[in-house]
Amino acid sequence: MAKSQKPTDNPTSTKESELSWRERFAALGNLPAFFRLVWETSPGLFIGNAALRLIRAAIPAATLYIGKLIIDEVVRLNRLPGFDDTSYLWTLVAAEFGLAILSTGIGRAVSLLDGLLGDLFANRTSVRLMEHAATLDLEQFEDATFYDKLERARRQTTGRTILLSGVFGQVQELISVGFLAAGLAVYNPWLLLLILVAVTPSFIGDNYFNQRSYSLSRSWTPERRELDYLRYIGASDETAKEVKIFGLSGFIIDRFRSLSNEFFQKNKQLAISRAGWGVLLTGLGTAGYYGAYVWIVARAVNGQISLGDLTFLAGSFRQVRGSLEGILLQFSSLTQEAIYLQDLFDYFAIKPLIHSQVDRKPLPFPRPVREGFVFENVGFKYTNSDRWALRNLSFTLHAGEKLALVGENGAGKTTLVKLLARLYDPAEGRILLDGHDLRDYDLDELRRNIGVIFQDYTRFKMSAGTNIAVGDIDERTNQPRIETSAQRSLADTVIAKLPEGYEQQLGKSFNKGVELSGGEWQKVALGRAYMRDAQLIILDEPTAALDARAEYEVFQRFAKLTEGRSSVIISHRFSTVRMADRILVLEGGRLLEIGSHYELLEQDGRYAELFGLQARGYQ
Repeated sequence: MAKSQKPTDNPTSTKESELSWRERFAALGNLPAFFRLVWETSPGLFIGNAALRLIRAAIPAATLYIGKLIIDEVVRLNRLPGFDDTSYLWTLVAAEFGLAILSTGIGRAVSLLDGLLGDLFANRTSVRLMEHAATLDLEQFEDATFYDKLERARRQTTGRTILLSGVFGQVQELISVGFLAAGLAVYNPWLLLLILVAVTPSFIGDNYFNQRSYSLSRSWTPERRELDYLRYIGASDETAKEVKIFGLSGFIIDRFRSLSNEFFQKNKQLAISRAGWGVLLTGLGTAGYYGAYVWIVARAVNGQISLGDLTFLAGSFRQVRGSLEGILLQFSSLTQEAIYLQDLFDYFAIKPLIHSQVDRKPLPFPRPVREGFVFENVGFKYTNSDRWALRNLSFTLHAGEKLALVGENGAGKTTLVKLLARLYDPAEGRILLDGHDLRDYDLDELRRNIGVIFQDYTRFKMSAGTNIAVGDIDERTNQPRIETSAQRSLADTVIAKLPEGYEQQLGKSFNKGVELSGGEWQKVALGRAYMRDAQLIILDEPTAALDARAEYEVFQRFAKLTEGRSSVIISHRFSTVRMADRILVLEGGRLLEIGSHYELLEQDGRYAELFGLQARGYQ
């Protein structure tokens, strides 16, 4: 996993995240693509939501106008003693009651559609995120900058309907304001100018602090990832043993407390500033509102407008002011949400560097492999590293040959097998398969024909059968094949002890889960290699947790079951390595020696030295 960076007090880290007004408005360009995603999620829910909001937008103005008519009718009836025809009055009251019921009903329906659309969108976006991750390169996952983008994208898979509701709400409020503003303009157009003066100060303030909040959140992405990691290792079944044995709890808690307090203090300063300025700016807006309110009341006192007009104007002014404040503040929030949305699109814009040929039809994988794999002056170094992991590497892995890789940690053994599986591409030289560059083959078909079990294999918190079936997940319902693979890897003896056999949940994370020992997990993981009908099988230290007898039996079976296929074995136990047809010795990323066990002993070089050291350790 990429390492989180240490928190920094460098002010440039925040300045780099601050965005200009032009950039904030430009972020609204993300909305069309966002709405396409929402539309694709459910056209029916999308249209229904928009239609209901459109109807609801007209209700406030209609309600206020009916309220004006009711008051004017009451005044008129009071001026006509003995006049008892109140049918019009009660019709108006009934109409207002009907609008209230309609508004409530539509509000509930909109909330329902928002929730349903939100859940569907979150699920669909999460699936897209995982699908895109499957196309990206292993090297990208090993880069800290990529992990920051991935983390920010993950945060956008949920809660994005806040943006959807916000935009729909903006349109709804704008339509409502249009109706109400038209009524105000009939009486005095200057009222609209007063409204703008009343709402502008708080709008400017909230925009400023929203930008500061976004800058802080974005600049702290690596630290938040570290907080999540510390929170996990501080209370996890996977780390509990070492945390207790080494007394790490205090260290982890202190680091979490220090980092979380630092973020809290920065956020606290921002919140206090926002609250203080908010009081001042809102006060200015309120003063403008009451100036207009005094003008309306004075006209009513002078008899220039009726009581109904007073009610309509005061209510309209109050609602227009509130709606405009909401629109402007929501606009600020929407630009912020649209900026966050860019994180999701930035992630989807990342393209893999390793892929099948696009300018011509890729070659099918040869079945069977006839010549083998040839490394020609292959060199490779990892991103952000000046050291070559492999350099000037040339050798041939013949068809049907069993090749063992030997070397100290960091010699480049695992890098070599990742190049074979085309998880990486060489920085120098090339790798040929039956005379053609590995890049010329269809990538998916290439990987389907290469089975790799790495030393850091994943312990999936799934059933025992599924843990084996991941070797060829399309065959997960083929129980005979799963059981045969388990027998070949000796995992059948492990599964026979489990209460629910192949259906047993592994790992303590879920109810009734059973944890296996390291050696038992390795047998299960080895079963994955036999699930795949691969032309090349690679075992990268897959038996490190097995005792010598179990490892010997595993490799005896492996040798028999891989007859006619190419295979690569990485192991530090020379009793296993010597069973290979040839042994390749790596040192510092370079080929030092290659030959059979007996040939290398005769050369009396590095391999003979390492073999002798290990042999003496067993005496």
